[in-house]
Order: sequence, then structure tokens, then C-alpha cells
Amino acid sequence: MSAAEQYAAAQERAKHPLTQEFAARLSFDMDEFQIEACHALEDGHGVLVAAPTGAGKTIVGEFAIYLAMRTGTDKAFYTTPMKALSNQKFRELVDVYGAGEVGLLTGDTNINPHARVVVMTTEVLRNMLYADAEALRGLRFVVMDEVHYLADRFRGAVWEEVIIHLPEEVRVVALSATVSNAEEFGDWLAAVRGGTEVIVSEIRPVPLQQHVLARGDLLPLFDERSGVATQQVNRELARLRTFKGVAWENNSRTANARGRGKPKPKYQKPSMAGRGNRLNRAEAIETLRRDNLLPAIFFIFSRVGCDQAVQQVARDGISLTTADERREIRRYVEERIYMLPDEDLAVLGYWTWRENLERGIAAHHAGMLPAFKEIVEELFQRKLVKVVFATETLALGINMPARTVVLEKLEKFNGEARVPITSGEYTQLTGRAGRRGIDVEGHSVVVWNEGMDVEAVAALASRRMYPMNSSFRPTYNMAVNLIDQFGRSRAREILESSFAQFQADRAVVGLAVKVRDADESLNGYREAMTCDRGDFFDYSRLRRELTDLEKQSRGELYGSEGRAEKRRKEINDVRARMQKHACHSCPDREKHARWAERYWKLERQVSQWRAQIDRRTGTVARIFDRVVDVLDELGYVDVAPNGSATLTPAGRTMRRIYGDRDLLVAESLRTGIWKNLDAPSLAALACALVYEPRRDEAGTGMRDLPKGAFRIALDATAMLWAQLDDVEHDFDLPGTEPIAPGLSAAMHAWARGANLDRVLTQADMAAGDFVRWTKQTIDLLDQLSMVADGNIGTTARRALDLVRRGIVVYSGV
Repeated sequence: MSAAEQYAAAQERAKHPLTQEFAARLSFDMDEFQIEACHALEDGHGVLVAAPTGAGKTIVGEFAIYLAMRTGTDKAFYTTPMKALSNQKFRELVDVYGAGEVGLLTGDTNINPHARVVVMTTEVLRNMLYADAEALRGLRFVVMDEVHYLADRFRGAVWEEVIIHLPEEVRVVALSATVSNAEEFGDWLAAVRGGTEVIVSEIRPVPLQQHVLARGDLLPLFDERSGVATQQVNRELARLRTFKGVAWENNSRTANARGRGKPKPKYQKPSMAGRGNRLNRAEAIETLRRDNLLPAIFFIFSRVGCDQAVQQVARDGISLTTADERREIRRYVEERIYMLPDEDLAVLGYWTWRENLERGIAAHHAGMLPAFKEIVEELFQRKLVKVVFATETLALGINMPARTVVLEKLEKFNGEARVPITSGEYTQLTGRAGRRGIDVEGHSVVVWNEGMDVEAVAALASRRMYPMNSSFRPTYNMAVNLIDQFGRSRAREILESSFAQFQADRAVVGLAVKVRDADESLNGYREAMTCDRGDFFDYSRLRRELTDLEKQSRGELYGSEGRAEKRRKEINDVRARMQKHACHSCPDREKHARWAERYWKLERQVSQWRAQIDRRTGTVARIFDRVVDVLDELGYVDVAPNGSATLTPAGRTMRRIYGDRDLLVAESLRTGIWKNLDAPSLAALACALVYEPRRDEAGTGMRDLPKGAFRIALDATAMLWAQLDDVEHDFDLPGTEPIAPGLSAAMHAWARGANLDRVLTQADMAAGDFVRWTKQTIDLLDQLSMVADGNIGTTARRALDLVRRGIVVYSGV
């Protein structure tokens, strides 16, 4: 850096003393994008930071908290899309600011909610905004981590609701993975929030080396001689598809000659080549250990696959820890689980799980008890667990970086079919590779299989970005809250400021340009078809009508004789009119007709574009109007002749009912169909409203459902759902999925005090899944305890006490 550049940099630092003060507290030098974002915050702007996984985006969020904490009165909220992320961030911030200054709100966990720094899930903040909670007073910063979740079709709308409704003085710090339309999202943030700086970094702090694991050797995915700019596929891999036997040995020797090969480990298992496409994971782990590429995360898109992988490598005798490390692992695990009784530990397979941890291997997926997952995360961060077999949920922001990430397959089951992973998913998964401040480079490894298209893998690895598209849609709860706070007219305006409408309007701009250009072309075509004998446009319309009628006639070949005769008369009539037309005898008729065909083809395209413009203009507001029509039909709002709307008592109750079943819950309370339920039965019915069975679970658990009052209430609720579904379809709304009582019998047993073994057997479900659905049941029961009148509210409070026990309680921070 020249003297002049050094002086300019010093001047810039002097303008931002708080950034300098914050940076001095860190154990590493901040990157340029982090400094730029912190400067923007110090200057009073909001920021959108889009950077690769592991680049250190959260430093910007932590600077916002630092700014709030300096004042002595300001508050900062840190929102995440997942409870696991909230728990992790809470622990990190407690280490910095102390337990008295940091709170946690995740729906089922409530710690120090009035603290100046509160970590929460995004839904909790949305609910606080609609309730105009006292905790919002003094709020100055909201950090929205993993804001690209806005594209999630189930939960994404919450992010937009928060951004739209936050008080004007609150600055938003939006942290996103690298998306291809960051500038578009930043433009929307600036439009709804005011000054927002967009900072995009595509630089990984730790470079990524990409390999293919083929028959025991790690081969580079890209030709190292081609340079970064060209990124040509390694020719050795391209030849692998056709090479067999001796040819492979030559290939292997070539790799060794280039420095990739090392002496084979003493450990020997059946070679990968002899086992077809099935990966010998023990040998793969030994290969990584040989090349000093541990710790590693193996991504397997199946929970069962993760558990089986751990069992497989344990059977093969893999152990990656020293005696001291094994003792430290056992000590830490026993400190964390001492509250769980032995009988529950036995059900959870604790001793086998701990033994595998002591070997340095573990699984990580949503079916595990949350406390077990947290232990795996902590031990991996401490470098005590060396290999984790995980589903893709691990890639979603949890701080578990590894030296190496292994992708066993490049396709996954999406609930309906096996589909290739996207470039965005590939980027998210491989983003775990490379530990900042520890590794010089990270490594991604794709496991070779005989049908692999190496060019496709290279293309997947080369594309780093994916678009963020809004999934925003007005809900009943959203509608009543907006009407209550702003009135219907202003509510429509607010919804039209959503990112969904912003994107639709931008698309309309592009379509409008196409229509304008096409209109000029249409005028040119009309001019080119001009005929001195008469109106050729009128003549071409007759020709087109005749062609359409003849097509319809062919399609009705096997129709009734009466219809066929009618069609023949229509065709003859049009043909006669065409033959009498002045242009029919023009010697240049076919020349003019060719221009006419071009005209009609383009005109059809223009009509489609105009229809798209009509559909997209005011899309969100039109859906809102249909939602209001349903609410009016059912008596939740009163719509005046001038179109304004006010809430009825039922509508005021709905303001505090959140979730996909908001309308069904509100109607069930209003009609009183749950009033005869006892606490276990209400818990079971609440579970039926939140539970979403997998496709292969449909119909399971129905046989053991409680009889009596529960069955009556369940049948009434199902009938009510069907009635509401009909109303929604009448107003052109999509409706919801039918209620799912597949877990209700197990939830009823749990609320009645059944032991864990019986409940998990009855549910036929992993402990982690049961805890997750129980916590969602708790969320709904908590809402009922606050909004329901009379005995239902009292029963909901009793149900909460019954359900909050055992592993359900011992699963948070």
C-alpha cells in the first residue's frame, strides 16, 4: 500500500471510531466487507450483507448489538429461523455480555425476555409486533440472520411481515447467503425501511479445494493446471467413466506421481472398487485421516442413513480419539445429561450413542433429541468428535465448520421424488468446509459413482449463487391484525409494499417493455400486409377463423352427427365469406398472408403477456381482498358498503391465533366444539392440528385414538375443516391440508403420564421428532390458554403442565 493509500485508509478509520473500537476487541482482522458493513451501521444506515457460508457475516450483527449496548438504554434483537440457531447464539452472547443482559424467546423457551439483547425466532418477533409488545420500546437494531429463508414457501412470509412492520427508527441488519439478486432485495429494503447499504462478498475466507473420491483416491475435480478463471474438469475424471481394471491402476499411479498419492494405510478393508457404488465409509475416513483432512462432515440425505453410517464405521472398528479425549468426552456428556433418568436413557440408546461419541463419530439429524444434537455440536467444535454423519439441516447456519465436507450423493428425496441438489444447496453444504483461523483451505469431496456426469458436478460446483424469491401470502391472522391497526385501505397499501409485490411489479416492468416493443412490430406487420384490393387484416381474420374451425372439426371427429353437421355449416359459411372477400383474388395474397401469420402469432404472445401483467399487478392486495371476503362471510369482520372493514369480537380473538390453522382454531373456539375435552384430550386434539405426517405415515396411529369426548370433538373439527375448505375454494383461496390425528394417541398417552418407551413405540417415531411436535403442540396450547374463554382456557393450561415433562423439558438451552 502506498503512502497516499495508507493516509486515505487512516482518514477513513478516523471517521468510524466505533468500528475501530469494536475491531480491537476481536482476535482476528476484519475483512473488507465486514468493515464496510460496520461503517454503514455506524453512519446510521441499515445493511444487507450477502456473503458465503462461513465468511463471518454474524460479526456485522454483533457490531449492531455492540452499538446498542454502548448507549445504556437501547435494545437489539437477534432473530434466527431455527430454535437451534437461537439457542447457539444465546449462549455466544451470554459469554460476551453476561446472563443478566441477554434473553431468549423461542416459543417454548422464555429466558430473561426484558433483557436489552434478546435472541428469538422470527415468528416470536412477528407476534410481538402485532401485539405491540412493551418489549419493543427502545428497540434500535434487529439482526435478521439467514434472511434468505424469506424464500421458504412455508415460513418465508414471516420475514417480510417483520421487515414491513418494524418501527421506522429500527435499523435492520439482514444477513444472507450469497444470492444472485441481492441488489433487488436491497432495493426493496431501501424502499420499505429507508437507507440500506447492500454489501456483497463472494470471497470465501478459507479457499475451497474440490475433490472426487474414486476407489480410494482423492482426485481434484478441476484441472489444477487450467487456472481459476477457466476451471476445466480434470481429464482423469472425464476418462474414469470408460476406464476399467488396468486402466484404473494407471490412473491411480498418475495421481500418485502428481503428489496426490501417499502410502496406503495399514488398515485394509474390502476395496471400494469391489463394492460397486456402495461407499466403504471406514476406508473413506481412513483416506481422509491419512491426508490430514479431518474433522469431516459426511452429508447423507437420510436420517436412517446417518444412523446406519455410524453403526457401520463402529462395526468396522474405527476409533479416532486418544484416551484423554475419550475421558473428556465422557465427562462432558455426563455433565449434560445427568437430569435424565436411566430408563429414558435406555430408550434413547444413550450408552451406544456415548460409546460412538468416545470413538469420535456421531450422527446429527432432526430425529435426535435436541440435547443430544447440542452435545454433538459442542464436541465437534471442541475437535473431540472427528466425523459427523449429518442431514442437510446441519448446513443451515449452525456453527459446526469442518476441514472437509463429503457429499455421498448429489440427489435427495424431496417428499415426492429423488431430485438433484441445486447449486445453492451445494454451496450451502460445502460452506461448512474450512475453519476460519484454523485451516489454510477447506476441502469438499464428492463420492464417485459409475453413472456420475463429471461435467454436471463441475457445473454445480462452479455456480455459487441462487435467487431469493418471495413466498409471501396474506393469512387470516395477518389480515385481522392489519385491519385492526391500520384499517382495510391502509392494510392493502402495506401489503403492496411486500417483496412479493415488489418482485411482481419489476416483472411487470419487463413485460411492459416487451409489450411496447411488440406493439411496434405489430404495427409494422399490419403495414406490410396492406393490400390495394381491400382490408387484408379483415381477410386474415377470416382465414384464421377458418383454420380454427377446421382444427375443432378434426377434434370432434367422433362426436355427435348433429354437432358435426353444425360445424360443417360454420366452416362453409366462413369459407364462402372468405372467397367473396376482395383480397381473395389478390395476386400477392400469400405474400400478404405470411405477414398476417407473423402478426397473429405475435399478437397471441402479446395477449399472454398482457394477461400476466393483469395477474401480477396488485396480486398481493387481491389475495388480501379474498381473505377479507372469507372473514366477512364467517363473521370475523364487518365490511361496510364503502369497503372499509372493522373487527367483530371473533376477529379480535383471532388476532392472537398464529399458525396455518388460524381460521380453524378460531372457528373451533367460537363454535365451542372443544368445550367438553379434558386436558389430555385437548393436548391430543391440538397435536392433530399441528402435526404434519410424512407421506409414508398417512393413516398410522389412528387405531388407538381415545374414545368418547375426544372422538366427538375430532369428528366435529374434521367436519368444520371440510366446511371451511369449501368456503375458501368458493373465494378462490387454496385452503389447508386436512387435520392429521396420527400422533394424537401418543400425545394423549404422554399427557396422561405414560413412560417414554411406550409413547415412542406408540408414535413409531424418533425422540427428536416427538419432542419437535410436542413443542409445536405446546405453542398452540399456550395460545389457547391465553385466548380461549371459560373452561377451554383452563383446560389448555392444565394440558400444558401435563405435556411439559421429561425429555420435552430437557431439550433446550
